[in-house]
Amino acid sequence: MHDVVLERIQSRRWKPGDLIPREQELAEEFGCARATINRALQALADSGFLERRRKAGTRVAIHPVRKATLSIPIIEQEIEQNGFTYAYALLTDAVLPPPADIGAWLEVPPDSTVRHVEALHSASGRPYVFEDRWIHLDAIGAAASADFSTVSPNRWLVENATYTRGKITLSAIGAGSRESELLACEPGAALFRLERRTWNKTAVITVANLTFAPGYRMHTML
Repeated sequence: MHDVVLERIQSRRWKPGDLIPREQELAEEFGCARATINRALQALADSGFLERRRKAGTRVAIHPVRKATLSIPIIEQEIEQNGFTYAYALLTDAVLPPPADIGAWLEVPPDSTVRHVEALHSASGRPYVFEDRWIHLDAIGAAASADFSTVSPNRWLVENATYTRGKITLSAIGAGSRESELLACEPGAALFRLERRTWNKTAVITVANLTFAPGYRMHTML
């Protein structure tokens, strides 16, 4: 049903701004359950092709907004899939009160303690990404005993922490003295940084800053 409805939109049988038939009418036309129609229309609304409003019906979006799909990859797998040998080094690991800005991002009280982990991921002996991560232990208690000397917090969280939503900020930064040392680049070199905050149903799980070595390229799908 998804593809049939999408074809009607793309062929302009249903033009931008048009009110499309009701779910029950479509179910009768195609001889399927109304729930099937509902799932197809909701998927197209989530993709930006339709606008759904309660009691006002469903319309074809006048200005469709396509959404990029960004996953949370396991860095180890990402490196190995590109044909390189993976290596991991734990740099710092401590439970401590977070700085004010990190505490605000984690949405924790001022007297809270969180786990702060810094690690370097390498590809065939070359620095790949510096992981600077803060973990909200009240949101995922099992992280308090996780052994990050043998497995990266990136991998452990992907495999053990279920998240329901996230926010990602992408930016370019100039390498400071620490980044230039860890990522083997000149001070001031342009670096790609990904800042990510993820939530479970009730709280922020983690805040991570991933700073990639010069030359990194991100790929995504529309």
